Amino acid sequence: MTRPGGRSARVRDAVHDAVVELLAAGEIDATIPRIAERAGVNPTSIYRRWGSRDHLLLDAAVTRLRETSPIPDTGTLRGDLEGWADGVEHAMRDRHGQILLRALVATMAPDQEPIEYLRARGEDLQATLDKAAARGERVPTVDEVLDFVLAPLYLRVLFRRPVEPGTGARLVERLLTALPADPAPNAGRGG
Repeated sequence: MTRPGGRSARVRDAVHDAVVELLAAGEIDATIPRIAERAGVNPTSIYRRWGSRDHLLLDAAVTRLRETSPIPDTGTLRGDLEGWADGVEHAMRDRHGQILLRALVATMAPDQEPIEYLRARGEDLQATLDKAAARGERVPTVDEVLDFVLAPLYLRVLFRRPVEPGTGARLVERLLTALPADPAPNAGRGG
């Protein structure tokens, strides 16, 4: 009998849960040995898989956001973006989602770009935009989606402002309304 996900997935889930629990308990500077203790794994397992605490936080945040706010395939760009924005909105209203976002931002060095994080989310968004473009829909660039939809949701959390239900849909509407009437060549090929 095989176990769903296997040992590697169980370790990843236990470590991610431990990170969120420790952050939620106020242990913002929890070390890898402390995280390993909480997760019930050997610290070398964490070092081998993630290399550093910052990479672990990044992976935990990306994994959680991909799980809680996947981009659906509804058949329309509006439906896809509204479904995704609704998931992000829910994640940003969840205490653990807020904690992970704040911790991720707090651990980034001033000159460090979250390249892996943006690449992962950008690839998801780009695939959605490419499908919409193939259907003949007008599409924004990835940067426009980030600027119009994701950034306002994240900024609300970072500045401890409420994320009201329906905010994501309103932001998507603002984005789609701002699109030019005629699609540009290579539309959707941004960020």
